[in-house]
Amino acid sequence: MLKKTGLQLSLQTSSLVVGFMVWVLISSLMPYITADIPLTSGQASIITAIPVILGSLMRIPIGFYADRFGARIIFLISFLILLFPVFYLSAASSFTDLVIGGLILGIGGATFSIGVTSLPKYYPKEKHGFINGVYGVGNIGTAITTFGAPIIAGSIGWQGTIRIFLVILVVFSALVFIFGDRKEAKVRKSMVEQIRGVYKNTTLWFLSLFYFITFGAFVAFTMFLPSFLVDNFGLDPVDAGIRTAVFIIIATLLRPVGGLLADKFNPFIILMFVFIGVAFSGILLSFSPDIIWYTVGALAVGVTVGIGNGTVFKLVPLYFSKQAGIVNGIVSAMGGLGGFFPPLLLTAVANITGHHAIAFMLMSEFAFVSFVIVIFMYYQERVSVEGKIIESAAEGIMVTNKKRIIQNVNPAFERITGYTKEEVLGKTPAILKSGKQDAGFYDGMWNSINENGFWEGEIWNKRKNGEMYPELLTISPVKNNVGEIKYYVGVFNDITQAEKILS
Repeated sequence: MLKKTGLQLSLQTSSLVVGFMVWVLISSLMPYITADIPLTSGQASIITAIPVILGSLMRIPIGFYADRFGARIIFLISFLILLFPVFYLSAASSFTDLVIGGLILGIGGATFSIGVTSLPKYYPKEKHGFINGVYGVGNIGTAITTFGAPIIAGSIGWQGTIRIFLVILVVFSALVFIFGDRKEAKVRKSMVEQIRGVYKNTTLWFLSLFYFITFGAFVAFTMFLPSFLVDNFGLDPVDAGIRTAVFIIIATLLRPVGGLLADKFNPFIILMFVFIGVAFSGILLSFSPDIIWYTVGALAVGVTVGIGNGTVFKLVPLYFSKQAGIVNGIVSAMGGLGGFFPPLLLTAVANITGHHAIAFMLMSEFAFVSFVIVIFMYYQERVSVEGKIIESAAEGIMVTNKKRIIQNVNPAFERITGYTKEEVLGKTPAILKSGKQDAGFYDGMWNSINENGFWEGEIWNKRKNGEMYPELLTISPVKNNVGEIKYYVGVFNDITQAEKILS
Protein backbone atom coordinates (compact mmCIF):
# COMPACT_ATOMS: atom_id res chain seq x y z
CA MET A 1 0.00 0.00 0.00
CA LEU A 2 2.85 2.39 0.87
CA LYS A 3 4.41 1.75 -2.55
CA LYS A 4 1.09 2.50 -4.27
CA THR A 5 0.54 5.75 -2.35
CA GLY A 6 4.05 6.98 -3.14
CA LEU A 7 3.70 6.07 -6.81
CA GLN A 8 0.35 7.81 -7.16
CA LEU A 9 1.56 10.93 -5.37
CA SER A 10 4.60 11.13 -7.68
CA LEU A 11 2.65 10.33 -10.84
CA GLN A 12 -0.21 12.71 -10.19
CA THR A 13 2.08 15.54 -9.06
CA SER A 14 4.26 15.20 -12.16
CA SER A 15 1.10 15.03 -14.29
CA LEU A 16 -0.04 18.29 -12.75
CA VAL A 17 3.35 19.77 -13.62
CA VAL A 18 2.69 18.91 -17.27
CA GLY A 19 -0.87 20.23 -17.16
CA PHE A 20 0.31 23.57 -15.75
CA MET A 21 3.22 23.74 -18.21
CA VAL A 22 0.73 23.60 -21.06
CA TRP A 23 -1.73 25.94 -19.33
CA VAL A 24 0.57 28.99 -19.42
CA LEU A 25 2.03 28.47 -22.89
CA ILE A 26 0.38 31.55 -24.39
CA SER A 27 1.16 33.98 -21.56
CA SER A 28 4.79 32.83 -21.43
CA LEU A 29 5.30 33.32 -25.16
CA MET A 30 3.14 36.45 -25.54
CA PRO A 31 6.08 38.82 -26.26
CA TYR A 32 7.13 36.56 -29.16
CA ILE A 33 3.58 35.91 -30.38
CA THR A 34 2.75 39.63 -30.57
CA ALA A 35 5.85 40.18 -32.70
CA ASP A 36 4.29 37.97 -35.41
CA ILE A 37 0.55 38.48 -34.74
CA PRO A 38 -0.35 42.16 -34.16
CA LEU A 39 -2.55 42.51 -31.06
CA THR A 40 -3.85 45.47 -29.11
CA SER A 41 -3.13 45.57 -25.37
CA GLY A 42 -6.77 44.66 -24.73
CA GLN A 43 -6.61 41.67 -27.09
CA ALA A 44 -3.36 40.51 -25.50
CA SER A 45 -4.96 40.68 -22.04
CA ILE A 46 -7.99 38.72 -23.23
CA ILE A 47 -5.84 36.00 -24.80
CA THR A 48 -3.70 35.82 -21.66
CA ALA A 49 -6.76 35.43 -19.46
CA ILE A 50 -8.78 33.10 -21.70
CA PRO A 51 -7.04 29.82 -20.75
CA VAL A 52 -8.07 30.55 -17.18
CA ILE A 53 -11.78 30.48 -18.13
CA LEU A 54 -11.97 26.82 -19.10
CA GLY A 55 -9.22 25.97 -16.64
CA SER A 56 -11.51 27.28 -13.91
CA LEU A 57 -14.98 26.19 -14.98
CA MET A 58 -13.88 22.69 -16.02
CA ARG A 59 -12.48 22.04 -12.55
CA ILE A 60 -15.99 21.36 -11.25
CA PRO A 61 -16.90 18.48 -13.60
CA ILE A 62 -13.32 17.21 -13.67
CA GLY A 63 -13.23 17.08 -9.86
CA PHE A 64 -16.55 15.23 -9.84
CA TYR A 65 -15.51 12.72 -12.52
CA ALA A 66 -12.13 12.17 -10.88
CA ASP A 67 -14.09 11.02 -7.83
CA ARG A 68 -16.32 8.86 -10.00
CA PHE A 69 -13.88 7.27 -12.46
CA GLY A 70 -10.48 7.76 -10.81
CA ALA A 71 -7.46 9.95 -11.53
CA ARG A 72 -5.99 7.61 -14.16
CA ILE A 73 -8.88 7.92 -16.62
CA ILE A 74 -9.38 11.67 -16.17
CA PHE A 75 -5.69 12.57 -16.49
CA LEU A 76 -5.42 10.41 -19.61
CA ILE A 77 -8.48 11.98 -21.29
CA SER A 78 -7.28 15.48 -20.36
CA PHE A 79 -3.83 14.97 -21.91
CA LEU A 80 -5.29 13.50 -25.11
CA ILE A 81 -7.64 16.48 -25.48
CA LEU A 82 -4.77 18.91 -24.90
CA LEU A 83 -2.96 17.57 -27.98
CA PHE A 84 -5.42 19.44 -30.20
CA PRO A 85 -5.04 23.02 -28.85
CA VAL A 86 -1.26 22.67 -28.59
CA PHE A 87 -1.00 21.59 -32.24
CA TYR A 88 -3.52 24.25 -33.30
CA LEU A 89 -1.65 27.04 -31.50
CA SER A 90 1.62 26.05 -33.12
CA ALA A 91 0.09 27.10 -36.46
CA ALA A 92 -1.92 30.09 -35.17
CA SER A 93 -1.87 33.22 -37.31
CA SER A 94 -4.70 35.39 -35.94
CA PHE A 95 -6.39 36.65 -32.81
CA THR A 96 -9.24 34.16 -33.39
CA ASP A 97 -6.81 31.22 -33.58
CA LEU A 98 -5.26 32.26 -30.27
CA VAL A 99 -8.69 32.55 -28.63
CA ILE A 100 -9.82 29.10 -29.80
CA GLY A 101 -6.57 27.37 -28.89
CA GLY A 102 -6.26 29.23 -25.58
CA LEU A 103 -9.78 28.35 -24.49
CA ILE A 104 -9.24 24.59 -24.84
CA LEU A 105 -5.73 24.96 -23.43
CA GLY A 106 -7.46 25.74 -20.14
CA ILE A 107 -7.97 22.02 -19.54
CA GLY A 108 -4.33 21.96 -18.46
CA GLY A 109 -5.23 24.14 -15.48
CA ALA A 110 -8.41 22.15 -14.79
CA THR A 111 -6.36 19.02 -14.07
CA PHE A 112 -5.60 20.48 -10.63
CA SER A 113 -8.89 19.22 -9.21
CA ILE A 114 -8.01 15.61 -10.13
CA GLY A 115 -5.24 15.09 -7.57
CA VAL A 116 -6.81 17.05 -4.71
CA THR A 117 -9.80 14.73 -5.07
CA SER A 118 -7.89 11.50 -5.61
CA LEU A 119 -4.82 11.65 -3.34
CA PRO A 120 -6.59 12.12 0.05
CA LYS A 121 -8.10 8.66 -0.52
CA TYR A 122 -4.64 7.15 0.00
CA TYR A 123 -3.70 8.96 3.25
CA PRO A 124 -5.11 9.55 6.76
CA LYS A 125 -6.80 12.89 7.50
CA GLU A 126 -3.95 14.23 9.61
CA LYS A 127 -1.75 14.20 6.47
CA HIS A 128 -4.22 15.67 3.97
CA GLY A 129 -2.86 19.21 4.26
CA PHE A 130 0.70 18.18 3.54
CA ILE A 131 -0.22 15.70 0.78
CA ASN A 132 -2.38 18.23 -1.07
CA GLY A 133 0.42 20.74 -0.55
CA VAL A 134 2.94 18.37 -2.14
CA TYR A 135 0.55 17.78 -5.04
CA GLY A 136 0.19 21.55 -5.37
CA VAL A 137 3.92 21.73 -6.06
CA GLY A 138 2.79 20.76 -9.56
CA ASN A 139 2.23 24.52 -9.93
CA ILE A 140 5.95 24.56 -10.67
CA GLY A 141 4.96 23.63 -14.21
CA THR A 142 4.01 27.25 -14.77
CA ALA A 143 7.53 28.29 -13.71
CA ILE A 144 9.15 25.77 -16.04
CA THR A 145 7.25 27.10 -19.04
CA THR A 146 7.50 30.75 -18.02
CA PHE A 147 11.26 30.46 -17.63
CA GLY A 148 12.07 27.91 -20.30
CA ALA A 149 9.70 28.69 -23.16
CA PRO A 150 11.07 32.20 -23.90
CA ILE A 151 14.64 30.85 -23.95
CA ILE A 152 13.74 28.06 -26.36
CA ALA A 153 11.63 30.44 -28.46
CA GLY A 154 14.66 32.69 -28.86
CA SER A 155 16.41 29.82 -30.65
CA ILE A 156 13.70 27.96 -32.59
CA GLY A 157 10.75 30.36 -32.58
CA TRP A 158 7.53 30.26 -30.60
CA GLN A 159 5.79 27.82 -32.99
CA GLY A 160 8.56 25.23 -32.64
CA THR A 161 8.60 25.72 -28.88
CA ILE A 162 4.89 24.91 -28.66
CA ARG A 163 5.34 21.73 -30.72
CA ILE A 164 7.79 20.39 -28.12
CA PHE A 165 4.85 20.14 -25.71
CA LEU A 166 3.13 17.65 -28.03
CA VAL A 167 5.90 15.16 -27.25
CA ILE A 168 5.63 15.80 -23.51
CA LEU A 169 1.86 15.22 -23.59
CA VAL A 170 2.23 11.93 -25.48
CA VAL A 171 4.88 10.66 -23.05
CA PHE A 172 2.81 11.44 -19.97
CA SER A 173 -0.35 10.00 -21.51
CA ALA A 174 1.55 6.72 -21.77
CA LEU A 175 2.88 6.97 -18.19
CA VAL A 176 -0.58 7.65 -16.77
CA PHE A 177 -2.06 4.79 -18.79
CA ILE A 178 0.58 2.32 -17.58
CA PHE A 179 1.10 3.36 -13.95
CA GLY A 180 -2.21 4.97 -13.00
CA ASP A 181 -4.17 3.16 -10.28
CA ARG A 182 -6.91 1.07 -11.88
CA LYS A 183 -8.36 0.15 -8.47
CA GLU A 184 -8.75 3.62 -6.95
CA ALA A 185 -11.78 3.94 -4.63
CA LYS A 186 -14.64 5.63 -6.49
CA VAL A 187 -17.76 7.55 -5.46
CA ARG A 188 -20.96 6.83 -7.40
CA LYS A 189 -23.24 9.66 -6.22
CA SER A 190 -24.75 11.87 -8.91
CA MET A 191 -23.45 15.39 -9.50
CA VAL A 192 -26.87 16.92 -8.73
CA GLU A 193 -27.06 14.99 -5.45
CA GLN A 194 -23.62 16.19 -4.37
CA ILE A 195 -24.32 19.80 -5.32
CA ARG A 196 -27.59 19.74 -3.38
CA GLY A 197 -25.67 18.50 -0.36
CA VAL A 198 -23.23 21.41 -0.29
CA TYR A 199 -24.45 24.51 -2.10
CA LYS A 200 -26.24 25.95 0.96
CA ASN A 201 -23.20 25.43 3.17
CA THR A 202 -21.59 28.83 3.85
CA THR A 203 -18.25 27.15 4.61
CA LEU A 204 -18.03 26.10 0.95
CA TRP A 205 -18.38 29.69 -0.24
CA PHE A 206 -16.01 31.05 2.38
CA LEU A 207 -13.35 28.55 1.31
CA SER A 208 -14.06 29.47 -2.31
CA LEU A 209 -13.44 33.14 -1.48
CA PHE A 210 -10.18 32.29 0.28
CA TYR A 211 -8.94 30.31 -2.72
CA PHE A 212 -10.23 33.02 -5.06
CA ILE A 213 -7.76 35.34 -3.32
CA THR A 214 -4.79 33.02 -2.78
CA PHE A 215 -4.72 30.93 -5.95
CA GLY A 216 -6.27 33.73 -7.96
CA ALA A 217 -3.39 36.01 -7.02
CA PHE A 218 -0.91 33.27 -7.92
CA VAL A 219 -2.46 32.74 -11.36
CA ALA A 220 -2.90 36.46 -12.00
CA PHE A 221 0.73 37.28 -11.21
CA THR A 222 1.90 34.26 -13.22
CA MET A 223 -0.10 35.32 -16.28
CA PHE A 224 0.43 39.06 -15.95
CA LEU A 225 4.04 39.46 -14.81
CA PRO A 226 5.85 38.59 -18.09
CA SER A 227 4.08 41.31 -20.09
CA PHE A 228 3.88 43.74 -17.16
CA LEU A 229 7.61 43.64 -16.47
CA VAL A 230 8.41 44.15 -20.14
CA ASP A 231 5.93 47.00 -20.67
CA ASN A 232 6.39 48.90 -17.38
CA PHE A 233 10.03 48.33 -16.46
CA GLY A 234 11.57 47.80 -19.90
CA LEU A 235 12.92 44.32 -19.12
CA ASP A 236 13.65 41.91 -21.94
CA PRO A 237 11.36 38.84 -22.22
CA VAL A 238 13.96 36.41 -20.84
CA ASP A 239 14.64 38.57 -17.76
CA ALA A 240 10.90 38.99 -17.20
CA GLY A 241 10.46 35.22 -17.52
CA ILE A 242 13.19 34.55 -14.96
CA ARG A 243 11.65 36.97 -12.44
CA THR A 244 8.21 35.47 -12.97
CA ALA A 245 9.64 31.98 -12.55
CA VAL A 246 11.19 33.00 -9.20
CA PHE A 247 7.76 34.21 -8.04
CA ILE A 248 6.17 30.93 -9.13
CA ILE A 249 8.85 28.77 -7.50
CA ILE A 250 8.53 30.57 -4.16
CA ALA A 251 4.72 30.38 -4.15
CA THR A 252 4.80 26.74 -5.24
CA LEU A 253 7.42 25.44 -2.81
CA LEU A 254 5.66 27.12 0.10
CA ARG A 255 2.42 25.33 -0.71
CA PRO A 256 3.35 22.08 1.09
CA VAL A 257 4.69 24.24 3.93
CA GLY A 258 1.22 25.76 4.24
CA GLY A 259 -0.34 22.31 4.22
CA LEU A 260 2.12 21.06 6.85
CA LEU A 261 1.45 24.09 9.08
CA ALA A 262 -2.29 23.48 8.71
CA ASP A 263 -1.77 19.85 9.77
CA LYS A 264 0.18 20.93 12.87
CA PHE A 265 -1.72 24.07 13.90
CA ASN A 266 -5.19 25.59 13.56
CA PRO A 267 -5.63 26.35 9.82
CA PHE A 268 -7.67 29.46 10.55
CA ILE A 269 -4.81 31.06 12.46
CA ILE A 270 -2.49 30.37 9.50
CA LEU A 271 -5.01 32.02 7.16
CA MET A 272 -5.17 35.11 9.38
CA PHE A 273 -1.45 35.70 8.83
CA VAL A 274 -1.84 34.91 5.13
CA PHE A 275 -4.52 37.51 4.44
CA ILE A 276 -2.84 40.20 6.52
CA GLY A 277 0.30 39.60 4.44
CA VAL A 278 -1.59 39.77 1.14
CA ALA A 279 -3.38 42.94 2.24
CA PHE A 280 -0.20 44.83 3.13
CA SER A 281 1.55 43.57 -0.01
CA GLY A 282 -1.31 44.93 -2.11
CA ILE A 283 -0.99 48.31 -0.40
CA LEU A 284 2.73 48.41 -1.19
CA LEU A 285 2.16 47.52 -4.85
CA SER A 286 -0.63 50.09 -5.18
CA PHE A 287 1.91 52.91 -4.68
CA SER A 288 3.52 51.97 -8.02
CA PRO A 289 7.02 51.49 -6.61
CA ASP A 290 10.25 51.12 -8.55
CA ILE A 291 11.45 47.67 -9.61
CA ILE A 292 13.13 46.97 -6.25
CA TRP A 293 10.06 47.64 -4.11
CA TYR A 294 7.81 46.07 -6.70
CA THR A 295 9.93 42.92 -6.42
CA VAL A 296 9.57 42.98 -2.61
CA GLY A 297 5.80 43.37 -2.87
CA ALA A 298 5.41 40.67 -5.50
CA LEU A 299 7.58 38.18 -3.60
CA ALA A 300 5.62 38.91 -0.41
CA VAL A 301 2.47 38.01 -2.33
CA GLY A 302 4.18 34.81 -3.51
CA VAL A 303 5.10 33.79 0.05
CA THR A 304 1.66 34.47 1.54
CA VAL A 305 -0.49 33.00 -1.23
CA GLY A 306 1.75 29.93 -1.43
CA ILE A 307 1.15 29.18 2.25
CA GLY A 308 -2.52 30.09 1.85
CA ASN A 309 -3.05 27.71 -1.07
CA GLY A 310 -1.76 24.79 0.98
CA THR A 311 -3.87 25.76 3.98
CA VAL A 312 -7.17 26.05 2.10
CA PHE A 313 -6.90 22.52 0.75
CA LYS A 314 -6.37 21.19 4.24
CA LEU A 315 -9.82 22.53 5.11
CA VAL A 316 -11.70 21.18 2.07
CA PRO A 317 -11.42 17.43 2.83
CA LEU A 318 -11.79 18.23 6.54
CA TYR A 319 -15.26 19.74 6.07
CA PHE A 320 -16.45 17.88 2.95
CA SER A 321 -15.07 14.34 2.98
CA LYS A 322 -18.29 12.90 1.49
CA GLN A 323 -18.52 15.42 -1.36
CA ALA A 324 -14.79 15.84 -2.00
CA GLY A 325 -14.96 15.72 -5.79
CA ILE A 326 -17.57 18.40 -6.36
CA VAL A 327 -16.32 20.66 -3.55
CA ASN A 328 -12.70 20.43 -4.69
CA GLY A 329 -13.94 21.34 -8.15
CA ILE A 330 -15.97 24.34 -6.96
CA VAL A 331 -13.25 25.73 -4.68
CA SER A 332 -10.47 25.26 -7.23
CA ALA A 333 -12.70 26.72 -9.96
CA MET A 334 -13.17 29.85 -7.89
CA GLY A 335 -9.41 30.02 -7.47
CA GLY A 336 -8.95 29.83 -11.21
CA LEU A 337 -11.55 32.54 -11.80
CA GLY A 338 -9.66 34.60 -9.26
CA GLY A 339 -6.80 34.57 -11.74
CA PHE A 340 -9.02 35.45 -14.72
CA PHE A 341 -10.32 38.84 -13.62
CA PRO A 342 -7.18 40.60 -12.29
CA PRO A 343 -5.29 40.74 -15.63
CA LEU A 344 -8.35 42.27 -17.31
CA LEU A 345 -8.87 44.61 -14.37
CA LEU A 346 -5.23 45.67 -14.33
CA THR A 347 -5.33 46.47 -18.03
CA ALA A 348 -8.63 48.37 -17.80
CA VAL A 349 -7.42 50.39 -14.78
CA ALA A 350 -4.13 51.17 -16.53
CA ASN A 351 -5.97 52.37 -19.65
CA ILE A 352 -8.24 54.65 -17.61
CA THR A 353 -5.85 55.98 -14.96
CA GLY A 354 -2.41 55.40 -16.42
CA HIS A 355 -1.32 53.15 -13.53
CA HIS A 356 -2.40 50.01 -11.66
CA ALA A 357 -2.84 51.34 -8.11
CA ILE A 358 -6.61 50.81 -7.85
CA ALA A 359 -6.40 47.17 -8.97
CA PHE A 360 -3.71 46.32 -6.40
CA MET A 361 -5.68 48.15 -3.71
CA LEU A 362 -8.74 46.04 -4.56
CA MET A 363 -6.66 42.91 -3.96
CA SER A 364 -5.74 44.36 -0.59
CA GLU A 365 -9.38 45.07 0.29
CA PHE A 366 -10.47 41.55 -0.68
CA ALA A 367 -7.73 40.19 1.58
CA PHE A 368 -8.92 42.33 4.51
CA VAL A 369 -12.49 41.07 4.02
CA SER A 370 -11.20 37.49 3.98
CA PHE A 371 -9.23 38.17 7.17
CA VAL A 372 -12.43 39.24 8.95
CA ILE A 373 -14.28 36.15 7.71
CA VAL A 374 -11.46 33.88 8.92
CA ILE A 375 -11.72 35.41 12.40
CA PHE A 376 -15.48 34.75 12.33
CA MET A 377 -14.96 31.12 11.24
CA TYR A 378 -12.28 30.63 13.90
CA TYR A 379 -14.60 31.66 16.73
CA GLN A 380 -17.54 29.88 15.16
CA GLU A 381 -15.49 26.69 15.15
CA ARG A 382 -14.66 27.15 18.83
CA VAL A 383 -18.34 27.64 19.68
CA SER A 384 -19.21 24.60 17.58
CA VAL A 385 -16.63 22.46 19.39
CA GLU A 386 -17.87 23.66 22.77
CA GLY A 387 -21.42 22.83 21.70
CA LYS A 388 -20.36 19.32 20.66
CA ILE A 389 -18.69 18.81 24.03
CA ILE A 390 -21.95 19.67 25.78
CA GLU A 391 -23.97 17.52 23.39
CA SER A 392 -21.74 14.49 23.96
CA ALA A 393 -21.44 14.84 27.75
CA ALA A 394 -22.69 11.85 29.75
CA GLU A 395 -23.99 14.20 32.48
CA GLY A 396 -27.32 15.94 32.10
CA ILE A 397 -26.86 19.65 31.41
CA MET A 398 -29.49 22.38 31.70
CA VAL A 399 -28.91 26.08 30.90
CA THR A 400 -31.29 28.79 32.16
CA ASN A 401 -31.23 32.56 31.77
CA LYS A 402 -30.86 34.81 34.81
CA LYS A 403 -34.63 34.61 35.36
CA ARG A 404 -34.23 30.82 35.60
CA ILE A 405 -36.08 30.08 32.35
CA ILE A 406 -34.68 27.00 30.58
CA GLN A 407 -32.76 27.95 27.41
CA ASN A 408 -31.06 24.70 26.48
CA VAL A 409 -30.58 21.09 27.52
CA ASN A 410 -28.40 18.29 26.16
CA PRO A 411 -29.29 14.73 25.05
CA ALA A 412 -28.23 13.30 28.43
CA PHE A 413 -30.85 15.54 30.11
CA GLU A 414 -33.51 14.03 27.83
CA ARG A 415 -32.29 10.50 28.58
CA ILE A 416 -32.29 10.96 32.35
CA THR A 417 -35.50 12.98 32.79
CA GLY A 418 -37.59 11.62 29.91
CA TYR A 419 -38.43 15.18 28.80
CA THR A 420 -37.52 16.28 25.29
CA LYS A 421 -35.78 19.57 24.66
CA GLU A 422 -38.91 21.03 23.09
CA GLU A 423 -41.00 20.15 26.17
CA VAL A 424 -38.83 22.07 28.64
CA LEU A 425 -37.62 25.11 26.69
CA GLY A 426 -39.23 28.27 28.10
CA LYS A 427 -40.20 26.55 31.35
CA THR A 428 -38.50 26.70 34.76
CA PRO A 429 -36.61 23.86 36.49
CA ALA A 430 -39.67 23.50 38.71
CA ILE A 431 -40.98 21.09 36.09
CA LEU A 432 -38.60 18.53 37.64
CA LYS A 433 -39.54 19.14 41.31
CA SER A 434 -40.25 16.00 43.26
CA GLY A 435 -41.77 17.71 46.31
CA LYS A 436 -39.30 16.02 48.66
CA GLN A 437 -37.41 19.28 49.37
CA ASP A 438 -39.12 22.21 51.06
CA ALA A 439 -38.80 25.93 50.26
CA GLY A 440 -36.01 26.31 52.83
CA PHE A 441 -33.88 23.83 50.90
CA TYR A 442 -34.12 25.88 47.70
CA ASP A 443 -33.52 29.15 49.56
CA GLY A 444 -30.29 27.71 50.95
CA MET A 445 -29.30 26.48 47.49
CA TRP A 446 -29.63 29.93 45.92
CA ASN A 447 -27.97 31.65 48.87
CA SER A 448 -24.95 29.37 48.32
CA ILE A 449 -24.88 30.15 44.60
CA ASN A 450 -24.99 33.90 45.26
CA GLU A 451 -22.42 33.84 48.07
CA ASN A 452 -20.02 31.07 46.97
CA GLY A 453 -20.49 31.09 43.20
CA PHE A 454 -21.87 27.53 43.07
CA TRP A 455 -23.98 24.89 44.81
CA GLU A 456 -23.33 21.17 44.86
CA GLY A 457 -25.33 18.47 46.55
CA GLU A 458 -27.89 15.68 46.30
CA ILE A 459 -31.45 16.42 45.30
CA TRP A 460 -34.53 14.41 44.43
CA ASN A 461 -36.22 15.19 41.12
CA LYS A 462 -39.06 13.67 39.12
CA ARG A 463 -38.96 12.19 35.63
CA LYS A 464 -41.65 12.78 33.03
CA ASN A 465 -43.24 9.41 33.85
CA GLY A 466 -43.63 10.47 37.50
CA GLU A 467 -40.77 8.36 38.83
CA MET A 468 -38.66 10.13 41.46
CA TYR A 469 -34.91 9.68 41.43
CA PRO A 470 -31.86 11.06 43.27
CA GLU A 471 -29.24 13.07 41.45
CA LEU A 472 -25.93 14.73 42.23
CA LEU A 473 -26.36 18.30 41.02
CA THR A 474 -23.98 21.24 40.56
CA ILE A 475 -25.31 24.72 39.72
CA SER A 476 -23.02 27.58 38.69
CA PRO A 477 -23.72 31.09 37.37
CA VAL A 478 -22.17 32.28 34.09
CA LYS A 479 -21.18 35.95 34.11
CA ASN A 480 -20.28 38.38 31.33
CA ASN A 481 -17.14 40.55 31.19
CA VAL A 482 -18.55 43.12 33.65
CA GLY A 483 -19.58 40.52 36.22
CA GLU A 484 -23.32 40.38 35.47
CA ILE A 485 -24.98 36.97 35.70
CA LYS A 486 -26.32 35.97 32.28
CA TYR A 487 -26.98 32.26 32.70
CA TYR A 488 -27.12 29.43 35.22
CA VAL A 489 -25.77 26.02 34.29
CA GLY A 490 -26.87 22.87 36.06
CA VAL A 491 -24.90 19.64 35.61
CA PHE A 492 -26.26 16.44 37.16
CA ASN A 493 -25.89 12.66 37.34
CA ASP A 494 -28.56 10.09 38.14
CA ILE A 495 -27.27 8.32 41.27
CA THR A 496 -30.15 5.87 41.65
CA GLN A 497 -27.89 2.82 41.34
CA ALA A 498 -25.38 4.24 43.83
CA GLU A 499 -28.18 4.81 46.34
CA LYS A 500 -29.36 1.22 45.92
CA ILE A 501 -25.86 -0.15 46.53
CA LEU A 502 -25.44 1.95 49.69
CA SER A 503 -28.79 0.90 51.00
